[in-house]
Amino acid sequence: MSLRFIVMLSLLLWSLSDPALARAPGTDHGSDHGTDHSVTVERHVQHFVVEPDGSYLLTVEQVKTIATREAVHEHAQHYIAYNQSLDNIVSVEAHTDKADGRRLPVQPHQIRDQQEAASLDAPMFQDTRLKIVVFPDVQPGDRVAVRYVVRRHTPLFPGQFEDLTAARFHRHRDFRLIYDMPAPMPLHADAVGFEALPGVAAGTSAPGKRRYAWRYVDGDNARIEADSVSYLDYGKRLAVSTFPDYAAFARAYQERAAGKALADDGVAALAARVAGGIVDRRERAIALSDWVRRNVRYVGVYLGPGGVVPHAATSVLANRYGDCKDHATLLEAMLGSAGIDSTVALVNNGDAYRLPEVPTLGVLNHAIVYVPSLQLYLDPTAESVAGGFLPPSLLGKPAVLARSGEFAMIPFFQPARSRTLTRFDIRPDGSSAFRVTRTSSGAQAEPYRRVVRATASSERERFVERMLQGLGHVGGGVLEPGDTDSVGDDYTLSFRGASDSFAQLPGPAGLATTYNFWGGLGDAMQAFAQEPERRQEFVCPAIDAEDELQFSLPKRARVLALPRALKVDDANFAYRSRYERRGLLVTVKRQLKFRHTAATCSPADYRRMRPALERMLRDLRTQVVVKGG
Repeated sequence: MSLRFIVMLSLLLWSLSDPALARAPGTDHGSDHGTDHSVTVERHVQHFVVEPDGSYLLTVEQVKTIATREAVHEHAQHYIAYNQSLDNIVSVEAHTDKADGRRLPVQPHQIRDQQEAASLDAPMFQDTRLKIVVFPDVQPGDRVAVRYVVRRHTPLFPGQFEDLTAARFHRHRDFRLIYDMPAPMPLHADAVGFEALPGVAAGTSAPGKRRYAWRYVDGDNARIEADSVSYLDYGKRLAVSTFPDYAAFARAYQERAAGKALADDGVAALAARVAGGIVDRRERAIALSDWVRRNVRYVGVYLGPGGVVPHAATSVLANRYGDCKDHATLLEAMLGSAGIDSTVALVNNGDAYRLPEVPTLGVLNHAIVYVPSLQLYLDPTAESVAGGFLPPSLLGKPAVLARSGEFAMIPFFQPARSRTLTRFDIRPDGSSAFRVTRTSSGAQAEPYRRVVRATASSERERFVERMLQGLGHVGGGVLEPGDTDSVGDDYTLSFRGASDSFAQLPGPAGLATTYNFWGGLGDAMQAFAQEPERRQEFVCPAIDAEDELQFSLPKRARVLALPRALKVDDANFAYRSRYERRGLLVTVKRQLKFRHTAATCSPADYRRMRPALERMLRDLRTQVVVKGG
């Protein structure tokens, strides 16, 4: 199941009507590129001077021209992120250059310090801060300039350095990245859209240092298409690292995590209590993972070097909170106590499906657990899925196993089905009573159950009304949430109600044969076909959906036309539609299965799929034509 379906249902239930959330990337088909011309970056230089222990001094210089009034809101301030346990802000200088030639320096009171936004839910646990530079009197045509220096005095990995950079979608006249490294410390790079500068152009490094430098190759950027993979997978990026390979990176992580997954008597007793009576090893592992994700609160614990160093399993258990690596460490300790060997697996938790040629923390941003003997991956922080399943964002991803340093590939498929039955009892005046029942199975069950469980009763009461409004109908009804506390692989919910003007009878009237109430078959097809053509790889999750739609017509009504059945079979799609009439009951049945050999599809895949998609989409737009008596 695609994560977008969960988000879609959440938006419906919680009525989050923020236009920014509703505006999906890639929906503007009128532009062939994604470059934002409202701002031009005149100069951007990042200069690292790295020491043998991995500490460094970073100097950043940036000058931007603000071209439009809309850009003032976003670019009239500059954000400097730092970790107050690892970093010192040495200096900050900034000013606004007015179009009439005046220079307005940023005053000390215009430089503010605050908790980084991601830390606000648990400010006592995080050291991530933001230094906010507020430029004075910024208007279109002005330039804003900032220069700041940050000293990283405590490296995350002692004796190592890594960095990952990708430019924002603006025009860049001069964008350079400079790294002065200790001469004996080679810097490995994976550069796409950045060209290495020769020695003369790069400038002179300090004594005992070797300089590496790259320049960004300016040019228009392709518009980010709907559901495309991360820009880091295909776009312009520069990854640099002193780690020669991912095995060395994994060893460094494992060294920092050494001894953290040791179980004391308390951890062992808990593991025995949770899983001691379970014979099957897979069920035992899942039960332990479920206990961790249900009883240990997720908190970003980034104190000091906590960005890469997990806390001891005994400490995590005592505190009952931790971040992803803390959850993984506790689960690893509990599994070991239960006689199940496991290892932490480092993976990307976003849309990146490829790893740069050199290892960086910018891509490997999540820790889960892998049980080799069971070929089982467990995410003990994943609240949205049931035990034994993974969040969709992890499927089909390369992972680095911390203990061995080997690569592994997370499976791209897990069972997930949706079955929807919709019935409209149409009255002679065109109004109708209706009932919709949806059963989500496998990996889909818990996400829907959890969203409904977390929805306030006041929002549930208005759910049907708002759902009808989204379909262009006026009416209301009752949501029947089903058993939201169960843990099974099937979850059934339904709603019923009435629509005042469902059909324009006596007609003739066309009855739509697709109603996308729940992110089922129709929504899956629409999401797949959001782009008329594709130039980027995109996420294409497996689909297993079945919809049945029934119209009970009023007495003396006649069916003037039924659509033709459709059957589509190709390398990826299996689609069936049937249209039946028995007396006054018209039934529409559709089945769709989509399978691919990976979690993502290529532009070539999409071109091959497009004819089948168009046939199925035309079928979804068909109508049953009826006339009242």
